[in-house]
Amino acid sequence: MTRKPDKSAEDIARHAKRLKSARDHPGPSPLRGIGTFGMIGWSIAVPTVGGAFLGLWLDEAAPQGFSWTIALILGGVVLGAFIAASWVSKEGGDK
Repeated sequence: MTRKPDKSAEDIARHAKRLKSARDHPGPSPLRGIGTFGMIGWSIAVPTVGGAFLGLWLDEAAPQGFSWTIALILGGVVLGAFIAASWVSKEGGDK
């Protein structure tokens, strides 16, 4: 007569592996998404507002044929987009 192998030890090991995998690789969290959204917003807003203030000052201090304010707002948006893109790619590299 042949004995069947004890499945309970295999079940326990499989369950432990699933728990460890879930702990090591947590799923997406709604709070993490809100945090990411906020970080991207600040990454774009701060250089844009900084460019606006610097542009206003330069329009008074060194007037030109173009608007420093508009040029530096656009520059701030571009800089902020690069910062946000690098931050997102760094955070996305975890997965």
